Amino acid sequence: MPPLPPPAQQPLPRVITYYQTHHTPDGKPISVLPLLTEPGISVTHVILAAIHINDDPDDLTLNDHHPSDPRFLTLWAELRVLQASGVKVLGMLGGAAQGSYMRLDGDEATFEQYYVPLRDMLRTHALDGIDLDVEEPMSLGGVIRLIDRIRQDFGKDFIITMAPVAAALLDVNRNLSGFDYEALEVMRGRDIAWYNAQFYCGWGDCSNPVMYEMILAKGWPPEKVVMGLVTNPENGGGWVPWEMLGAVLLTLRGRYARFGGVMGWEYFNSLPAGRERPWEWSKWMTTMLRADHTHTSPGPVQETKPVDTSNPVAKEVKKHLVDDVDPDGPNSKDAPLPASFDYYSDTNIDDD
Repeated sequence: MPPLPPPAQQPLPRVITYYQTHHTPDGKPISVLPLLTEPGISVTHVILAAIHINDDPDDLTLNDHHPSDPRFLTLWAELRVLQASGVKVLGMLGGAAQGSYMRLDGDEATFEQYYVPLRDMLRTHALDGIDLDVEEPMSLGGVIRLIDRIRQDFGKDFIITMAPVAAALLDVNRNLSGFDYEALEVMRGRDIAWYNAQFYCGWGDCSNPVMYEMILAKGWPPEKVVMGLVTNPENGGGWVPWEMLGAVLLTLRGRYARFGGVMGWEYFNSLPAGRERPWEWSKWMTTMLRADHTHTSPGPVQETKPVDTSNPVAKEVKKHLVDDVDPDGPNSKDAPLPASFDYYSDTNIDDD
């Protein structure tokens, strides 16, 4: 098979969705093809979650099942269609279920034992990259070894991203990963495409632009910091109402031509339409951030154009800009307190 052509660089800002819940409670596949077929959507990346490394090195799982399980036949076929249409597909390793990075942080022999099945899985399914979501203690040397090996095995065009909590980009002590992200950026920033920073669950605040701008003030480049959002209050604390969130995104897009974009956790129940039409979150984000782009926009990153405020969605958001962004304004609103939630995913569904 001839080598694939190098991928076109995706323009900023990115619109990224995590695809972690793949089936309905009765086992039907949750399709991501509407991200292509529905009009007005320009998603740049889909991140498939969650890959887990278990005690048995050969027992790699995508959520609760081996990636080759027949239940994933539709999933892999649809992701190939997305890739053929210019959407980059990454696999997310780790997350809240711990153990994957502990197994990759041992001696060289142990690392090889657990890394090789992961490498083979990424190759088998021709993923465009990997998202390292380290939510357990790992050494700086361990994550550098992992990044170096991925780069060695997959080449310069393979996308490597990280998914720290947003607070970790400001304070090494407010961190789930164990290592210092600032030190990692100094040592391996050339290999890390961007950071999917989690601005939710108490680790960040996206109800105004202050925390994002504090991260930039610390020296992080805007193109490398993606604002991570929950797409539904069911998925975690820190969901922000549309008018308030829209004001923040328009502000950041207006101030920073190289704004890194947004990611949403997760696809299957994304508001405003929820489970019935989860792709509408991506359509809304496209309107806010990428109305002038298409799925396959080629070439280098371009300066962003002004937001078309004649758009009805933008008009609705624009009238809330002062009230929602200025905390001292006479009509300012407080961000809602996170409600309790029952987190739903494939891992909550009984096996057939």
